[in-house]
Amino acid sequence: MGYIGHWYLYAQQHPYDVLWNGAGFLGTGIFGIRFLIQWLRSEQEGHSVIPIAFWYCSLIGGLVSFVYAVHLNAWPLVLGQGMPLPIYARNLWMIYRDRERKLASH
Repeated sequence: MGYIGHWYLYAQQHPYDVLWNGAGFLGTGIFGIRFLIQWLRSEQEGHSVIPIAFWYCSLIGGLVSFVYAVHLNAWPLVLGQGMPLPIYARNLWMIYRDRERKLASH
């Protein structure tokens, strides 16, 4: 099928499907950009660093991808995207907890 044929089939999709596909791409994009953020920050620092934006992209991208996987009833993906979500949230919580402790000790 040619390029025009793919566009025609895409145009025939229900808008609901287009929105869900967009959500899937959005979640994957946000989740994937975290590696770029981590790499650039590590290059700036001269050693391996995991910035807070990495954990936000992990949490948000993982959450959007999780919702998309639930919508698809893709249970292996639901488990793969859902199980790390508490870890991402906990890492963010620990970062803010440590910041508060540091401020309180000064």
